[in-house]
Amino acid sequence: MSLRVGDIIKFQRTFTTEDVELFTKISRDEASHHITPDEQGRLVIQGLLTATLPTKIGGDHNVLARTMSFEFLRPVFTGDTIICEVTIDQFEKPDNRTRIKASFLCKNQHEKEVVRGDFSGVIP
Repeated sequence: MSLRVGDIIKFQRTFTTEDVELFTKISRDEASHHITPDEQGRLVIQGLLTATLPTKIGGDHNVLARTMSFEFLRPVFTGDTIICEVTIDQFEKPDNRTRIKASFLCKNQHEKEVVRGDFSGVIP
């Protein structure tokens, strides 16, 4: 797929308890809200686990990231489905590499914004 400025790429994922447990092992982020369920039996997803949504889209397009910025707006819980929309803001090929800049917005299944940000990088 060839990307162009203005393209919007969507990806969604529902986070599970197993996802949080695995990410806890890898990241060693063992804050109590990631390992102790709330009164509804949910765990809070690590912010950086939520941040894997736009990085997955970058990976799908072979982007080597140079910068990434995240603003975490509200918690994400196990069982939440997060929809990530990445908008291509810049896509140019001045030399043998393609430069890309994109912004993203992630919302939960209730249309509430949970994280937003941007990234830049190159595609070899």
